[in-house]
Amino acid sequence: MQINSRVQKIWGNTLEALRFRLARPDALLILAFLGLLTGFLAGGVIVLFRFLVEGSQDAFLPGNGSENYEGLSVGIRFLFPLISGILLALLFYKFAKGIRVLGIARVMERMAYHQGYMTVRGFFMQFFGAAIAIIGGHSVGREGPHVYLGAASGSLFGQSFKLPNNSIRTLVASGAAAGIAASFNTPLAGVIFALEVIMMEYTLGSFIPVMLAAVAATGLSNAVLGSEPAFIIPDFEFTSFAELPFLLLLGVVVGAGAALFNHMLGLISRKTQSIEIWWRVMAAGLIVAMIGLIYPEVLGIGYDSVNKTLLGGFSITVLLALTFAKLLATSVSIGLGIPGGMIGPAFFIGATLGGLVGYLASYFFGFDASHIGFYALLGMGAMMGASLQAPLAALTAIMELTYNPGIIMPGMLTIVIAQLTASEIFGKQSLFISMLRSNGLDYDINPVMQVLRGIGVASVLDNNTARFTQTISHDHATSLIEDSNDINWLLLNNKDDELVMLMPISELAKYLQISIAEDDEQTDAREEARSDIDLLEIPANRLQLSPISLQANLQQAHEKFEQGAEALYVVFNEALGDENSRIYGIIIEDMVELAYKPKSKH
Repeated sequence: MQINSRVQKIWGNTLEALRFRLARPDALLILAFLGLLTGFLAGGVIVLFRFLVEGSQDAFLPGNGSENYEGLSVGIRFLFPLISGILLALLFYKFAKGIRVLGIARVMERMAYHQGYMTVRGFFMQFFGAAIAIIGGHSVGREGPHVYLGAASGSLFGQSFKLPNNSIRTLVASGAAAGIAASFNTPLAGVIFALEVIMMEYTLGSFIPVMLAAVAATGLSNAVLGSEPAFIIPDFEFTSFAELPFLLLLGVVVGAGAALFNHMLGLISRKTQSIEIWWRVMAAGLIVAMIGLIYPEVLGIGYDSVNKTLLGGFSITVLLALTFAKLLATSVSIGLGIPGGMIGPAFFIGATLGGLVGYLASYFFGFDASHIGFYALLGMGAMMGASLQAPLAALTAIMELTYNPGIIMPGMLTIVIAQLTASEIFGKQSLFISMLRSNGLDYDINPVMQVLRGIGVASVLDNNTARFTQTISHDHATSLIEDSNDINWLLLNNKDDELVMLMPISELAKYLQISIAEDDEQTDAREEARSDIDLLEIPANRLQLSPISLQANLQQAHEKFEQGAEALYVVFNEALGDENSRIYGIIIEDMVELAYKPKSKH
């Protein structure tokens, strides 16, 4: 028992030291190690998810491909989305408990307003909900669920050790990067996506752990599932600058398509908010089943159809029909609450739009099918960049998919034009933000809050404190002032032994000086009156105290000050407050302001 107690004490002290170190924004080495662990953890979860989905598709669908919905008979093809819609309705009815949004939009919302805290319930809802949706042929992607599952893995890992919230945010981004990296075998695109979309910041403290997580997840995925690319990319060559007008046209067309996608999805989501989620997902199953009767190519993620488009395997009329069918099927699926992703469908729509422009260019330049596939690939990147408002991640993705530096210049041009068309001409934000706002949630990007979220309260607190009851003897007060080199603040209890006030020790020193000066002018009868000092009654500047958790970051401290708190005392668990809790130190508002205000040179 003694040995166990000693081990527990050592472990507890080690964890506490770790938490204090991670509260600093420069705890790079420890964060790098945690990011690596998160990458392996998230990669393992994603491998399990893919085993479940692809193994089920191989078992239920004819042929060798995992998405051969086209090979199903008409009746069975109709039943797949319908039955999955019913199963999803039961899942939400029994287990959702108010969860209405999943995928990347949910990760962004948890990062913006909940410090990256994600729940076990949400994890399992996403895991099994997305699996049912994809196997059932709903027009959704696997990347959104991968990002959510990776981010949730990082969040739950950090929460299990009660790490500071600023480091939990980094672990969430690390898990998100692992999700993208393991989806496409594109680790760099995973890193850029996590920093550009999830964290919206580029700092060394976040970049290194996120990179290691992406590498770990990619390595694990390749070791277990193989390193086969998600898409078959034909050889291509940018032949002539005479094609630039068609690249500009491609950017405009895809940007308009992204705006339409955003508008349709937001409209369906807003108009159906009053309907319970289980009715909505059943309706989505019915509508997608009807679309799939005519265009089975749009069922599921659609990677097989994307590959066929890249190889120039569809005619112009088929590409046009598939574009609108996929737009409708995906808008219905996501807009009505199916827990799937939007990146896969965005690639599908971008590829078909790119193929259409490629056919138009071939009329003038006499291209073969592989060059039409080049336009389809550019369309994929442009659609991802414009619809998700992630241009750098989109460019990185198509670079890693092709391993061809010749894609950079035309890719940059089409992605930028598509982004500007969607955001500036049509005034659309990312699909994720549209989803949040249509579900009654907002999303705010504030540079100051970004800084404060990255710093834990443990890194700025002042622990030079001493705690006292309401009254103290004059002699004790005098000796306290004389030996107060290590005390800056007095934590004051009331008569009920409740911690209520914070007072600078300088205020007590000032009072004693005044008291002594007054006593020098009076008689010895004054001695009895000056025997006890009421620390809550003497003239002094005192601050009302409120608790805050050791895990909190400075954004949370700032919010408490905005809500009226005058000073904060740091305990391990804010919910317990002062109830038998160790007080680690205090924070006043100036400490928070110094974290983001530039220091004076004078």
